[in-house]
This record gives sequence, structure tokens and C-alpha cells, in this order.
Amino acid sequence: MAVYTIKDVEKMSGIKAHTIRVWERRYGIVIPKRTDTNIRYYTDEDLRELLNISILNKNGMKISKIAELDKDEIAEKVEKLLDSSHEYSHIIDAMLLSMVKIDEYALSNAIDNAWEQYGFEKLIEDIVFPLLERIGLLWQTNAIYPVQERFVSNILRHKFIIAIDKEIPTKQNNNKKLIFFLPEGELHEFGLLFYSYIARKEGFEVIYLGASIPLQDLEKVQRVTHAKAFISAHVTAIDKQELENMFDYFKDTFPSVYFYITGLQIRELNPTLPNNFFVVSSAADFKKYLIELEDADF
Repeated sequence: MAVYTIKDVEKMSGIKAHTIRVWERRYGIVIPKRTDTNIRYYTDEDLRELLNISILNKNGMKISKIAELDKDEIAEKVEKLLDSSHEYSHIIDAMLLSMVKIDEYALSNAIDNAWEQYGFEKLIEDIVFPLLERIGLLWQTNAIYPVQERFVSNILRHKFIIAIDKEIPTKQNNNKKLIFFLPEGELHEFGLLFYSYIARKEGFEVIYLGASIPLQDLEKVQRVTHAKAFISAHVTAIDKQELENMFDYFKDTFPSVYFYITGLQIRELNPTLPNNFFVVSSAADFKKYLIELEDADF
């Protein structure tokens, strides 16, 4: 059985710890258990209930009315609300709830419904990426177990592959080759997978190398492929100087090739970039770069 502190519950549900305590005192909502040393803690069931309450409350239902409902009635109202809701935050809440419950059907269904309603690109940018950022924060603060993060990641990766498979070109295009890779030690593929999907959709031939590629191996690949550009994502914590040194190595090794970079570390560190490097912040950004790349003189 998982055990959560009130701070864990606050991060997971978005409800302030003070508010949780007020709800507990006034309405008897989700009374925490206590250890032998009188320390408060919450169980998986408590967390699921608070997530459901949070969803109803965010959608305008007064806490006094929620307090009159039993757990089954609350769950039923949440299910109806999420089925009809068009708000991204509600979908993210539903996915988090599915993660806590390890409910593959519910998570897959939420993704598929959002995909059908908004399209794949908006699903990823407006729902999946914010979801992953919340999960990353929860994982780093030990509010969730690694297995819960892996559960979500594996399902999302499967959905990515389905979308990408639909965009695989029927023939090679030697004039529009792009190499997608993550540098050594980097394992977070979702951003890279998303932009590889965009590139395929725009008619480029994608050479997808995947995670943790030794830098010297890129030289071997480029000698064979003569790609127009490299695309990489940088999420794992890294020293700014180390990141800049990596980029300088790329510039010296591939002086006539463009590099498109994305990821949390690019946003957070704001590294100094060589003149053949460009930051990708969105699908619209990347599409603009791809149009320019088609006209680039090599």
C-alpha cells in the first residue's frame, strides 16, 4: 500500500494543504490515518478520493455539496464530467487518476478520446507534455512510485508509435533526411518522438536513432546518410557548461549541418548557442524551421 504525506497529496491533486485540512475539519472529507507516532498519512484510496473531489470542485461544485455524496456517487459524477469535458486540465486530472489506480483501460481511453477530439498534435502539446511535467515533478519529490511513471510512459510511447507509423514515407527522400537522436545518458524520448512525427508528416525522411547515442557515432551515421539536420532533446539535468561544450563539439564536427534542439534543459539553462543551432519550442516553431530547411543551400 502506498503512503502519501499531505504535501504529496497537495502536489498530486493541486489542492492546497491548508484547504485539505479545512475540508477535513468542516466536512469530514478524507480523514487521514496516523502512524504510531501520530504522523498523518494518506493511502492510495484517500488520494483517489481527493483527486475526484478536486475535479468536481474545479468544475464549480461546492465542497458542501460534494460532502453530501458518498464515494460511489462522487466517482460516478467525475466519470460523467470527464466524458463530456473539453478542458485540458480535466483530461490531465483524469490521466493522473488513472496513473494512481494503474488503470490501463481508463488511461488509454482518455488518450484516445482526446486524440479524436483535438488531433494528435494538440493532444501532445497541450495535454501529454503538461502531464509529463507534472509526473516528473511528482517523481522527483517521491510523491509517486517509479512504476507508476513507467506505466504511463509505456502506454504513451505505444500511442506515439501508432501515430508515427501512419506517417512513414513510402519511398526514400535523399534531399530531406533528418537525424533524430538523444545524446549519451539522455533517455526521455517523448519530445524527440513528437518532432519526428511532425517531420514525417511534413514529408521529411526521418532517421531515428533513439536514446543515449554516443556522440562519435553520429559522425559515422552522417558519413552514410548526408542528412540536412540533426534534432535532439535535452531533459535530464546537466551542467550548463557541459551542455555548451557538447554543442561546440557538434559545431566543430558538423559545421555545415543545422541542429534543432528542444527540452527542459534548453529552457532552464538558456545556453549560448553556435550559429547553426536553433531552439524548437513548439510544433509551429518546428514546422517553420522545416520550411526554411527545404530552401537551405547545402
